[in-house]
Amino acid sequence: MGTFWSFVLLGLSLSVPIGAITVEMIKRGIKHGFLHSWLVGVGGMSADIVLMFLIYFGVASILTSPVAKLVLWAAGFFVLLYLGYESIKEAFKEINVSFQENSSSKISKSFFSGFLIAVSNPQNIIFWIGIYGSVLASTVESVGEGSALLYSSAIFIGIILWDLFVSVSIHYSRKFVNQKYMKWISITAGMILIGFGFFFGFKAVESIIQML
Repeated sequence: MGTFWSFVLLGLSLSVPIGAITVEMIKRGIKHGFLHSWLVGVGGMSADIVLMFLIYFGVASILTSPVAKLVLWAAGFFVLLYLGYESIKEAFKEINVSFQENSSSKISKSFFSGFLIAVSNPQNIIFWIGIYGSVLASTVESVGEGSALLYSSAIFIGIILWDLFVSVSIHYSRKFVNQKYMKWISITAGMILIGFGFFFGFKAVESIIQML
């Protein structure tokens, strides 16, 4: 049971630091409500599940190759710049904070934005390879290979708990946000996402220099 809760805490430690996923959850939660904020988190968690299985089945070495890192940094640069631009552009549109239509296209967009941010974020991949990889190795020794995957899936309980906390908090606080605040929240979120994007772009250039 101690091993189980240690993985839950590991999931929380992955989620709590404010990053691009949380920024996107806050922005969409204030504009569209709980479901959209939650689905950004679900999209990010889906990418994490993919990464967990890749590491579990031993393909971490591929993800850490110089070419793979370059591709991921570049992808993160373009994805976050695009999402940041969209956030700033939407800030100048009329927004009804109290009600937003939950169309299937908007719902899927929330999910895929979370997925793309997570899967194109090398820092996220480094976490899974560096921390989860080492924890998994020690867990295999203590509980066996068959149970290790089951125990490590408890990471997602921690992620789900944090995503629920963020989504519910944003959903119930959005009623206090007027049009003016919504505009600046969208602009600020966009600038933060673009800032993350430029950081990824810098790392991509750094990777190219190292490969030369």
